[in-house]
Amino acid sequence: MIKNGRSVLLLIDIQPDFMPGGALPVAEGDQIVTPIRHLMEAGKFDHYVATQDWHPPGHVSFASSHPGTEPLQAIDLYDHEQTLWPDHCVQGTAGAELHEGLPWERVAAIIRKGNEPAVDSYSGFRNNWNPDGKRPPTGLAGYLRGRGIEKVYLCGLARDICVKFSAVDAADAGFHTYFLWDLTRAVAPSSDDDVRRELAERNVSVIMSDAL
Repeated sequence: MIKNGRSVLLLIDIQPDFMPGGALPVAEGDQIVTPIRHLMEAGKFDHYVATQDWHPPGHVSFASSHPGTEPLQAIDLYDHEQTLWPDHCVQGTAGAELHEGLPWERVAAIIRKGNEPAVDSYSGFRNNWNPDGKRPPTGLAGYLRGRGIEKVYLCGLARDICVKFSAVDAADAGFHTYFLWDLTRAVAPSSDDDVRRELAERNVSVIMSDAL
């Protein structure tokens, strides 16, 4: 049962910069907007929460911040691999806004992530590694627990990056976690098998939205 007060639909980074034509486009990313809107308007969930990539100019994850590098190149950052990206979701820009095609008035909370200049954040639950060798929490897990939520359903962009990391961290935090596969799209679709394998290993259930 979904609509019982104990489940949340978590909408990950549904922003113009991740859509075709955006600064960091995910192929077919725009195709998830309408089915997600229909799902929200159907009222199947009591709780809706969103994450929003929200980078300051010159963010550490931008290739432009590292002279001599190119987007999608990996570097060592705080003893962990960091992929460098095109400048995207810069605070206050149109590409960083939440996509206008969804009924955001239904969303009770928005977690902005990646807003620390020197630390990236893929997951809605925890930042990436910082200089102290830690992954600080965003506060999302505490917010959900405070409302009695036990099940987390995820959709959004991108399947193989921010949705995957959020799902793994949700499961690690003790939530029953469901990955709505058809309501995500990947930066690298060739990684789909690896993503499915990793989710299964971390106790994340992969389902299709028509199973709701």
